[in-house]
Amino acid sequence: MLNNNTFGNNFRVSTFGESHGPALGVIVDGCPSDFTLDLELIRHELNRRKPGQSRLVSPRNETDDFEILSGLFEGKTTGTPIAAIFRNNDVRSKDYSEIKDLFRPGHADFTYHKKYNHRDYRGGGRSSARETISRVFAGGIAKQLLAPIGIIIEGGLSQVGRIKAEKFLYDFAEDNIVRGLDPDKVEEMINEIETARKDRDSVGGVLSLRARGVPAGIGEPVFSKLSAAIGGAMFSIPAVKGVEIGGGFSLSEERGSSANDEMRSTGFQSNNHGGILGGISSGAPIEIKIAIKPTSSLPKTQRTVTTEGIESEIVTKGRHDPCVAIRAVPIAEAMLALVLIDLLLIHYGKEHIKEKITNKA
Repeated sequence: MLNNNTFGNNFRVSTFGESHGPALGVIVDGCPSDFTLDLELIRHELNRRKPGQSRLVSPRNETDDFEILSGLFEGKTTGTPIAAIFRNNDVRSKDYSEIKDLFRPGHADFTYHKKYNHRDYRGGGRSSARETISRVFAGGIAKQLLAPIGIIIEGGLSQVGRIKAEKFLYDFAEDNIVRGLDPDKVEEMINEIETARKDRDSVGGVLSLRARGVPAGIGEPVFSKLSAAIGGAMFSIPAVKGVEIGGGFSLSEERGSSANDEMRSTGFQSNNHGGILGGISSGAPIEIKIAIKPTSSLPKTQRTVTTEGIESEIVTKGRHDPCVAIRAVPIAEAMLALVLIDLLLIHYGKEHIKEKITNKA
């Protein structure tokens, strides 16, 4: 049975709540017991995603702190569902009252209306990227489970608008407000975003991800391939319009002899396959690129129609990111972590994973 609010099979994450509702929440089911959970690390991940962290993101003032309702006792997981809620403290629903009967171009307003014939227009309701706070919380747990196994996930921006990185320095991403991977391109990326904002517009970007330490053999052919799971996870993130693994689309321009990653006793000599062959991890770093479209809510006059189909104009008020790709980095990292822990639990089993993470092997 389709459950469009739950992600995963063995490590299951269910989210609930709306952008301007009283709270959002998450239930994480399937987490091994007796694991010491570092709540400060989870707060760190949430702080990377929250609004108001720099002049380049939405100024909405949310603490994004959480209240854990179950699944944790004396600092350790109990093996029962971990439930948490995040209170909304800085909503301005009146910003949306003038457009409640208008569809924002490029937004999910139109499709949600067609599907449900009723929608929460305040900030997009359930379609808002505010929902991703729950994913980052769950990803913060997944990252901590992966770390003892030796799996590290890193991300940053390799492109903003037409400004492309030439260096991919993942250690540098958190040292600049645009989360750029190339120190020589950061100022250009910042200028690209600020110029778009001054024009009452927005700009897209490309997010690059890497997972190091993933053992070979992870993935369940034929229809639960690691690559398929990653694609589904990334496309579930708001504003994602494209996903590449390894060389991606550029490999279509190559010949097999140059696209293939030759092998020697020391391992692969290149990584065009992005760490996945036949839908199964190869042991090489998993490398992914994600295309993020420009923010659709704009303080700029655009043509649209009303819910009754009457042609009109719209100017969206409220607080929005001029480039959503910046805050998408921890979200994408979280989704990759959720994919990996879920498939690792399938491959090894919960007891084996539990032994690894609690050092009881």
